Amino acid sequence: PRARGFGPEQVADVNAQLMQRLGYDRYALQGGDWGAIVSRWHAFKHASPVVGLHLNMLIAGPPAGVENPTEGVSDSDLARMRERQAFFQGPETGYSQIQGTKPQTVGYGLNDSPAGQAAWIVEKFRTWCDCNGNPETIFTKDQLLTNITVYWVTQTATSSARMYYESRHASSSRDVGRVEVPTAGAIFPHELFFAPRQWAEASYNLTRWTEMPRGGHFAAMEQPDLFVED
Repeated sequence: PRARGFGPEQVADVNAQLMQRLGYDRYALQGGDWGAIVSRWHAFKHASPVVGLHLNMLIAGPPAGVENPTEGVSDSDLARMRERQAFFQGPETGYSQIQGTKPQTVGYGLNDSPAGQAAWIVEKFRTWCDCNGNPETIFTKDQLLTNITVYWVTQTATSSARMYYESRHASSSRDVGRVEVPTAGAIFPHELFFAPRQWAEASYNLTRWTEMPRGGHFAAMEQPDLFVED
C-alpha cells in the first residue's frame, strides 16, 4: 500500500476483511516469521471465524504482572532461549536494521542486481536453516533459485523490506493481548526465537506443543513432512 504506517496489525485487518469478502466464515491461520506476527494479531482482533492458529515461530514475552517470570521454567529452556537470543541479536540483526531504517536504499539495489538479490536471500538460508551452513544439503539449487526468482520477477525486494520499517512506525490501536483461539506451536530447534512453554501458555490458548527433531526458520520449506503432519 502507498499509505505509511501499514504494519502487522493493519495487515491482519486487511486479511480479515479479505476472508470475509471471499465468503469464508470459518478458517485456520498458519504463520512463521512475519506471518506469525500477523496471524497473532489476526487471531487476537478477529477471533470469531478463526478455528485455530498454528505457529512455527511462536513469539511470547514474559507473563505480565509476574514478579519472577522465569519461575517454573527449566534451566534447559532458559539456556535455549538465551542461546537463541544471543544467536539472533548478535550477528543476525544487520539486515533488520537496514530494512527497518533505510528500506528504499537496500531495496533499489536488490531490485537492480540479480547477484545482490541472490546473496541477500541465500545468506539467510545458509544461516537460519538447520543445515550446518550448507543449504544445499536441504534444498536443491532450483528450489533456492525459485525463491529468489519470485522476488526478482515481482520486484518486491523494496516492498518486503518496507515491512520492517512500517512495523516500527505503525500506530497500533492497542497492544496485542492473549490469544484465546486454540493455538498449536511447532517448535523447530533452529528457529530464530524460542519462548518457554509457560510464557507461550500465558500469551496463547495453547492446545498443542510439538518439539520437532530438526528444522529451522524456513520450516515449511525445510521439513515439509514434519510441518504438514503437525
